[in-house]
Amino acid sequence: MHIQILSVLPELLESPFNHSIIRRAQEKGLLEISVHQLRRWAVNEYGQVDDYQFGGGAGMVIMCEPLVKAIEELSASEKFDEIIFLTPDGDRLTQTVANQLSLRKNILMICGHYKGIDQRVRDHFVTREISIGDYVLSGGELAAAVLVDSIGRLLPGVLSDETSALFDSFQDNLLAPPVYTRPEVYRGWKVPDVLVSGDHKKINEWRYDQALKRTMEKRPDIMKDEF
Repeated sequence: MHIQILSVLPELLESPFNHSIIRRAQEKGLLEISVHQLRRWAVNEYGQVDDYQFGGGAGMVIMCEPLVKAIEELSASEKFDEIIFLTPDGDRLTQTVANQLSLRKNILMICGHYKGIDQRVRDHFVTREISIGDYVLSGGELAAAVLVDSIGRLLPGVLSDETSALFDSFQDNLLAPPVYTRPEVYRGWKVPDVLVSGDHKKINEWRYDQALKRTMEKRPDIMKDEF
């Protein structure tokens, strides 16, 4: 998979993509990430990519011209399956969305900044708009990092145990069950007997029951589509 990102602050993405699982995905050749400085397509020698909004109002808007030039130039060498704009008013990022996007081959992400991007880019080029939550960030870079991480870890071969992602929270509209590790007893707090019983059928039943209970208590809203 190849993910390309347009940003006015690409430096914000250096750390998230150079550590942990996403770094290993790139080292294995399973994921390629290209972050482009939008000012490369600036409208003048001063690097301008934003301007005041028509109709007045506080805040600058990223202009049509640099974005359109960037999209068209990058599209000339690679056809994008999705052009995604990270924005608070987009569709909420869910595990289902991450699963869908993990099946794509080429994705372009646009990081908003200031008051956003010219609506005409959204109307004519963007194929999907995604929000990571009902709040506003200073820009789309952190949202892009979250989206890349949620997609990248699902690619076959990225995780050392490929079944691990199948049991993550939200994969089956349930939160993950409680987990424990050694020692079996700590300060008198004991691991549930079933987990050290060796009976995998009972363990799986316990985990499902616990996931169901936890979801009903903490996030009953995500069960609506399943139950």
